[in-house]
Amino acid sequence: MGCVHSKCFDHSKKGCCSCGCGCGCNCNRCLHCSHCRASADDDAEPSRVDEDDRLQQHSHLIRHVLSAASLGSADVPSAGLRLHYSSLTQRGYFPGSPDRANQDSFCVMTQFQGNPDLHFFGVFDGHGKFGAECAAFVRDKLTAVLSADPRLWENPAEAYDSAFAATNLALHESEIDDSMSGTTAITVLIRGDTLFVANVGDSRAVAGVWDWDRVVAEDLSSDHTPLRKDECERVSLCGARVLTVKQLENEGDEESEGDEESDDSGDPPRLWVQNGMYPGTMFTRSVGDLVAESIGVVAVPEIKVVKITDNHSFFVIASDGVFQFLSSQAVVDMVSSFVDPRDACSKIVAESYKLWLEREGRTDDTTIIIVRIKDLSEMHPIV
Repeated sequence: MGCVHSKCFDHSKKGCCSCGCGCGCNCNRCLHCSHCRASADDDAEPSRVDEDDRLQQHSHLIRHVLSAASLGSADVPSAGLRLHYSSLTQRGYFPGSPDRANQDSFCVMTQFQGNPDLHFFGVFDGHGKFGAECAAFVRDKLTAVLSADPRLWENPAEAYDSAFAATNLALHESEIDDSMSGTTAITVLIRGDTLFVANVGDSRAVAGVWDWDRVVAEDLSSDHTPLRKDECERVSLCGARVLTVKQLENEGDEESEGDEESDDSGDPPRLWVQNGMYPGTMFTRSVGDLVAESIGVVAVPEIKVVKITDNHSFFVIASDGVFQFLSSQAVVDMVSSFVDPRDACSKIVAESYKLWLEREGRTDDTTIIIVRIKDLSEMHPIV
């Protein structure tokens, strides 16, 4: 019946570039097309760069020599901050489908809406037969709608709600078959000294915050799964049966009560229609997934607002390929152990890959963005 760890039980990216390569995206350097990849390789710098010196000389993305992780920087003038960001995506290993596409997608858009104090970061984790297409579509459509919304600066929460609704409808009306496919989304909008985190699904954002002499994890989002009691109750009221695969196969068993404790059995609770063995989703919110939408899966973002303080060192947004076997604190500890965020990206993705292979004999697609937050006044002048 398929792998019980897949996001949907019954089923086994376009970038953002203005380089002229024709990939149809809008950021300074696309991380997906061969044209930009070749160009970025020319700018590659060794690992462990001196952040305050070399980053001043290279505001564009720089390729990591070993991992192909990217590195960039952007200022937030009104808050006196500089962001150093790195990103990396790794296609999963599926023994039965060696040519399976990476269904993750991501986006980094600095100076969003042409505003130097507005920066956008997002990770989109597609699932289903057309998961890659859904993730790319949602990334492009969501950012386009947000970019055109004049409410974004004054009322980001309202703009986010509207953008996700419009994007979900557009995906339903597109040529992509999203009946049993879709994508989760975790995004962070930096507006001056404030983070607006919008989450739909089970990817995650976490901040690294100084607490005396150590950096502790502060979750910036809460996973949308049946393990959350409120989410379990909501979808149940919409007609979903919340059952593990074992319970589904033994119809007399009681339904899950949505216990918030972590599932360690390898058989997590899933959502099913009343008289069928589908769709079997492990998430309670997503964009797309038209069938699952009929039993309560929604594209409504949960938004958290966080004021950046002197204690905020960095934040991470990543697909659940990272967080399936790594805790938020474990990820924060790994980021804290490296000066260069590219090295941290490489370490976290490699560790995730290893744990997936050890425990499942396969791996999920894995995508991560790390954004370090620095005081602009402490930076060296641009050379």
